[in-house]
Amino acid sequence: MSSSTDLTARARIREAAIALFAERGIGGATIRDIAEAAGVSSGLLRHHFGSKEGLRDACDDYVMAELARIRAPYLDGTGYGEQGLLDAIQAAPLVLQTYVVRSTMDGSPTGTKMFERMVDEGERWLATAPVKSSDPRAYAAVLVALKMGMYLLREQISAAIGVDTRTPAGQARMFRAAVEIFAQPMLSADLADQAYAVLDRLISSQE
Repeated sequence: MSSSTDLTARARIREAAIALFAERGIGGATIRDIAEAAGVSSGLLRHHFGSKEGLRDACDDYVMAELARIRAPYLDGTGYGEQGLLDAIQAAPLVLQTYVVRSTMDGSPTGTKMFERMVDEGERWLATAPVKSSDPRAYAAVLVALKMGMYLLREQISAAIGVDTRTPAGQARMFRAAVEIFAQPMLSADLADQAYAVLDRLISSQE
């Protein structure tokens, strides 16, 4: 059984790995780099996680669980209100979001699985949300991709708006813009109906 010291070391290793994986990508962070950042030996890292892939799996599970915990009040409708929204923004460290983007974009089976897990969660939310979709799976997949795009292009957004989106002020400004986009329809009802009709015909012709 692990001692409290072991558990602390395990958490330090995991935190260091998440930070380095987010910064450099999975391939860019070595076991030695992670151990050094955590202040432990490579041997202790292997003792806790077995291998780099084992460590990555542990990081994936931790990050997804943390993000699910943070989002839970908003999925069930209990987390809204000024303080609740403030807590959500401050509780989700940018490093977690960046980690998800890095993991998803590296093209590995693990990254693909992580993306699918987020789409599954989005589809479950959509089933109870006051949002209509003729294709919930596609809706959830595109919604996840749109959200991830903010983090994938974080540096470009920072340069365009003149503030680093890694800072609380920059992150809040980015999120406010996202809220404005989702809060206001960009197409008139007539134009949307025309687009639906054209796209539905294209989809039907391919089936």
